[in-house]
Amino acid sequence: RLHKVADKMHRGEHLPLVTTDALMGDAIVLISQKGFGCVGVLDESDHLVGIVTDGDLRRHMNPQLLQQPVGEVMTLNPTTVEGGLLMTEALALMNHKKITALFVVENNAPIGIIHIHDFLRAGIV
Repeated sequence: RLHKVADKMHRGEHLPLVTTDALMGDAIVLISQKGFGCVGVLDESDHLVGIVTDGDLRRHMNPQLLQQPVGEVMTLNPTTVEGGLLMTEALALMNHKKITALFVVENNAPIGIIHIHDFLRAGIV
């Protein structure tokens, strides 16, 4: 229960990240490959500016979705945490916001991601 988010987060190549000008078709492939149900969206400074979730896909479903830029579909200013946050506090935030994944940031740049399944594996739920 005293584990910090940084102890359990996924890092590096495991992070599902795209830029605002990426096409939704590519973002959807990445969402499926990485298995977190979302993709983080970076600006030109590699700061996290948005997120595309499974819910965003359903809300924006249309015949042109695959050709739309991610920036037109993303949710701005996603909920994030810092690596030093206790896992129990992160879980409480996720429950409150009704979300299943959180990006971990440092100076607004993503350094990790934590998913609800990570809490289950750690025995925190």
